[in-house]
Amino acid sequence: MWSRVREIVRKEFRQVLRNPRARILLFVPPIMQLLIFGYAVNLDVEHGAVGWLDQDQTPASRALCASIDASAYLDIVAVYAQEEDIHVALDHGAVQAVVHVLPGFGRDLERGETATVQILIEGTNSNTASILANYLNQLIAQYSRQVFAQRLSERRIGATMPSAEPVELRVPTLAVKSRVWFNPELRTRNYFVPGVIANIITLITLMLTALGLVREREIGTMEQLMVTPLRPIELMLGKTLPFALVGLIDVVVMTMLALIVFDVPFQGSGWLLLISAIVYLLTSLGIGLFISTISRTQQQAVMSSFFFFLPAFALSGFAFPIRNMPEPVQYVTYLNPVRYFIEIVRGIFLKGVGLDVLWPQLLILLVLGTMILGFSAWRFHKRLD
Repeated sequence: MWSRVREIVRKEFRQVLRNPRARILLFVPPIMQLLIFGYAVNLDVEHGAVGWLDQDQTPASRALCASIDASAYLDIVAVYAQEEDIHVALDHGAVQAVVHVLPGFGRDLERGETATVQILIEGTNSNTASILANYLNQLIAQYSRQVFAQRLSERRIGATMPSAEPVELRVPTLAVKSRVWFNPELRTRNYFVPGVIANIITLITLMLTALGLVREREIGTMEQLMVTPLRPIELMLGKTLPFALVGLIDVVVMTMLALIVFDVPFQGSGWLLLISAIVYLLTSLGIGLFISTISRTQQQAVMSSFFFFLPAFALSGFAFPIRNMPEPVQYVTYLNPVRYFIEIVRGIFLKGVGLDVLWPQLLILLVLGTMILGFSAWRFHKRLD
């Protein structure tokens, strides 16, 4: 049996590598997708364009302006004279946010009263808007603490003047220290690149498996294979094992690129990643095998592959948090195998967790993969009969 399967695998590799378009499909799209998500898809806000409108014109307001402009993440790119200029700038997208200092800002600070600063955010991109608002709120809060400390120091000095004796003013304070686990720098590529690996192995193995079987039927060589001593299980293994090997090679190549090119941290076990990929291949190969049984042409196989891949991609948690989805949609994601594999890959890359944490996802993938591959094999066998 295995000798016949080995010959089918050898034939499949020859047929795929002999075709220039197939060679391109094997290696170019994965690398391009990784580079695009690694370099182009960046949700971090660096050097955000901020406008400035100062209707107070006091040393206090100018100090606030200098504090914001000194930030490594924000740049004041325009100074406006009136409120109408703000509307025009936000409408044309000239700036992403505007800080509006109202009249009486410095006077209120001198009196120890509440001073008001208005922040206007261009909210077309909700993610960027929330990050900018958080940056500006933190900078203004930091400036407020500095002013408070300065006023407190002045009161201490003033209290010592009549008696020439030191006076201690105790004011309760609260120090907040935050620590980010697993992605301390909050880099977008650390989040996206591991997910790209899951999507690449899905798309490549899915399409290659579907196209490989449909191509045999389309060019008329399937009948020649059926009259050989090959049994259906041997033909199925010979057709799917090459693409499983290609998927594993893509995982290794993408992992090396993630580590070398994008400096994505890899905290976990490489062997666990490979084992997880093998378990996940049961699902992707099974779906590709199923698509081959319902498609008559390669065009139909490609369309059917994207019909599965695009919803699975959107509901996998790759770009959009599953918790933010409507509750009925969240229940649907439990049937999506891509979701579990992305959780495994990100857990291995960023968290360094092992089998003791990831065994539920692996178990679900094993159950789903066994069911899908078993049903697809039954369909394939029935189609040959």
